[in-house]
Amino acid sequence: MTSPSTPLEIVSFPIEGMTCASCVNRITRFLDKVEGVEEASVNLASESATVRFDPARVTLADLVGAVDAAGYVARVEQVASAEHSVDVAEAAAAKAERDEAAARHAADLRRRFIVSALLTLPLLGGLARMTVAPWLPAFLTNPLFQLAVATPVQLWAGWPFYTGAIKALRHRASDMNTLIAVGTSAAYGYSVATILLPDFFMAAGLGMDGAELPMYFDTSAAIITLILLGRYLEARARSHTSDAIRRLINLAPRTARVIRDGIELDVAVADVRVGDTVRVRPGETIAVDGVVTEGASGVDESMITGESLPVSKRVEDLVVGGTLNTTGTLTFRATRVGADTVLAKIIRLVSEAQGSRAPIQRLADVVTSYFVPAVLGLAAFTFVVWFAFGPQPAFNLALLSTVAVLIIACPCALGLATPTSIMVGTGKGAENGILFRNAEALERLGSVKAVILDKTGTLTEGKPRVTDIVRAAGAPPEDDLLALVAAAERGSEHPLADAIVRETIERRRLTVADATDFLSVPGGGVSATIGGHRVLVGRPGFLESAGIDVASLAGAADALAADGKTPVLAAIDGRAAAVIAIADTLKAGSVEAVAELHRLGIAVAMLTGDNLRTAEAIARSVGIDRVVADVRPDGKAAAVRALQAGGKVVAMVGDGVNDAPALASADVGVAMGTGTDVAMESAGVTLMSGDLRGLVTAIALSRATMWNIRQNLFWAFAYNVILIPVAMGALYPFTGLLLDPILAAGAMALSSVTVVSNALRLRRFEARPTTVQAQPRPATLPSIP
Repeated sequence: MTSPSTPLEIVSFPIEGMTCASCVNRITRFLDKVEGVEEASVNLASESATVRFDPARVTLADLVGAVDAAGYVARVEQVASAEHSVDVAEAAAAKAERDEAAARHAADLRRRFIVSALLTLPLLGGLARMTVAPWLPAFLTNPLFQLAVATPVQLWAGWPFYTGAIKALRHRASDMNTLIAVGTSAAYGYSVATILLPDFFMAAGLGMDGAELPMYFDTSAAIITLILLGRYLEARARSHTSDAIRRLINLAPRTARVIRDGIELDVAVADVRVGDTVRVRPGETIAVDGVVTEGASGVDESMITGESLPVSKRVEDLVVGGTLNTTGTLTFRATRVGADTVLAKIIRLVSEAQGSRAPIQRLADVVTSYFVPAVLGLAAFTFVVWFAFGPQPAFNLALLSTVAVLIIACPCALGLATPTSIMVGTGKGAENGILFRNAEALERLGSVKAVILDKTGTLTEGKPRVTDIVRAAGAPPEDDLLALVAAAERGSEHPLADAIVRETIERRRLTVADATDFLSVPGGGVSATIGGHRVLVGRPGFLESAGIDVASLAGAADALAADGKTPVLAAIDGRAAAVIAIADTLKAGSVEAVAELHRLGIAVAMLTGDNLRTAEAIARSVGIDRVVADVRPDGKAAAVRALQAGGKVVAMVGDGVNDAPALASADVGVAMGTGTDVAMESAGVTLMSGDLRGLVTAIALSRATMWNIRQNLFWAFAYNVILIPVAMGALYPFTGLLLDPILAAGAMALSSVTVVSNALRLRRFEARPTTVQAQPRPATLPSIP
């Protein structure tokens, strides 16, 4: 249990020494055992761990100790919590450190592979001389020459396998290194023994045709060479899985031009403070988030939102750090710096998503937890059966089959199948302005069968404006009436209230008095006293609950609603005074997005607080299946649960504070990036552009990623299920063929490279809905109360 007063912290750190999924499972178990750890996620693809814990009960030293107890090395590098989160500069430094460590590791693998390959060639030449090329020099088959050449391969090039196996053994565990070390040591050790004790082995009848003792230096050396090659290629490929994070970090400029005391200074971005005045010229990158105070320009926000067209920026408009100023000079006031900038939050979200674990990975986790011990058992079984029942030379055949079993088994592919695809998929999402909070959200979104859309700010621009004012008999003049209504609405945060206030103050330039006795009823309306007049503004039911007869305005309200406008009723001093019609324009792409959702077989519903006639008019124009109108804020979550009760996997799309409960209740909550921070914190997916077509792209990306993961898992499971029995000799009774351990090593090395390379294909994903297979449009949605 977490201490109620202590916020959870998240720590991410690299882990050295992981080689396969067995390592991942072992480290996860040790971290989960630490009292106070809420969740531990270990990622083989990024060679890192992300731990959520209670800092009142767990220290970073405890986490490092747990990893050390598992037999690996942890280096804590950054902590993100409510009190401290990482800014872009810190993220860049941490990423550079990880990249440098990965580069050193890849360089070491490359160096060992080259030396190993050069020394293995003459050993394979000896094999060729005995089989297909007898004209090769005789010294290639000399036992002492082969020993001299094979020993550096075994003990230097293959030394990392021994160190990894010994570490695992010290902690009474086994991993991929164990299989490689045991397999190659068996082949190498037997060959050394035949040189030292040739008479003993001849007497035991292990010679070929009774005259020659076989040696397997070429086998052990070739195995090590091929595995080193595979690991090097895998390391190279894995370095590209974090390209998206690298590109995001590189968006941030290193310096900013700040105006202090009338003097322009170039300072490090880390030294920019909230309230600083920052100037950015054409072609320069905006350093931090802020509000434009002077100038006008077009800003390319594609790196943040995925939208290709520059966005016009003028005084009072918001600008985001990491975006590119294109045409004019802008001066802005810094409002968010360091870890609080949008870019820093995007980097944090993408990093956390890439380090999280998808539910589909659980089966692989269960299998790999037993994998290495099972393979060791199968290898021992193989040796006993071949030695006891195999044809002569039984020992040699038993040895080769055992080595083949140990070498061909590959938990690496199982461990990499899911996280590599998740890393590439979430990174690709960020490139398209789609932020997945975790791998589970990425997985669930692809299986969504129903989408619920909030109207205001999701389907529409969220910038409603007053279109009509219909006064009742005896009501004050229009401007006077509007001034009273605006005075009451000024205390409300509702978009409709804002529309009335803007119409009154900005467009009509009217003076608005201060209100007293202000009261807001969520989902109903507001009441206030202005200059001695009691004013009520809101729904018909809200006014009727106050004893006001609204029958005289009902006809006008219905007519306006039929046109897709939202009627707001106003009463002054206990009498119905007017209907104010407010309309919001549909967002560009809303109609296209709904059509594409239907094409994907997804039912679409709309939730709104508007009356039914207004809502139906808007729904018809967009092509939505079902409308749920007159919904109070606390009723949105109930509507989501009603659809879920009908067996649908439901996504809720919204942008406001009152959408947060519904976003949290849905199987997948999707927040519009143009909305509130509360909505985005409650959602599993954020569409940074605020364009509903981004939802279609997100679903397409989710389905493409999950298809990629299934391909990887199928390959990883099929590879082991088919080839381990072949290595044991399953084909020998029918074909007389045994799997050569060298071929087994090549297949094993290829398996991991294949999985990573397949995951990297997701980098070619394009934001085109037509890439996703269409499904029949659903006929109906379950009823929503």
